[in-house]
Amino acid sequence: MNRIILIVGLTIGVAAFVIGQEVAHPPNHGFFQTADMKWVDGPGSLPKGAKVALLEGNPTQEGPFTMRLQLPDGFKIPPHWHPAVEHVTVISGTFNLGMGDKFEASSGRALTAGSFAFMPPSMRHFAWTNGETIIQVHGIGPWKINYVNSADDPRNKK
Repeated sequence: MNRIILIVGLTIGVAAFVIGQEVAHPPNHGFFQTADMKWVDGPGSLPKGAKVALLEGNPTQEGPFTMRLQLPDGFKIPPHWHPAVEHVTVISGTFNLGMGDKFEASSGRALTAGSFAFMPPSMRHFAWTNGETIIQVHGIGPWKINYVNSADDPRNKK
C-alpha cells in the first residue's frame, strides 16, 4: 500500500514538473543562420540606408523583440531616446555611442564586434558607424525612437 502511494505521489510530482516546464517555455522558437535572415529597408524612424532583420517578436507591439540593424559606413543617428531600456550588441563593424542632447563625436565611445551596451529609458544618446556595421537590438515593445530635435526625425522629412 505504501509503495502504491509512493509511486502515485512520484508520478504526480513528475507530471507536475513536466507540465510546469512546458508552461514556463514559450510555444514558439526560432533558429537563424546568417543566411536565413531576411533583410529589408529599415523603419522610417531611422535615416535612410539602414536595413533590418526581425528575429523575434514585433517591436511595434507589447512583448519582447530582437532585431538586427545593418548600417552603412558613416551612418549617423541623431540624438534621441527610447521609452524603454535599449540593449545593443555589436555583431560586426564599429558602432559609436555618445550620450547627450547634442551630436558630439568627440564624446562618443567606439564599440567593436562583441561589445554590449544598454541605456535606461529616456537617456539621450546618439550613434554613428565606422565601416559597415551590424548591431542587434533587443528590448520590450512597443519600441519607439524619439528624437531630441524634431527636425532630425526622418519621419518629418517626407
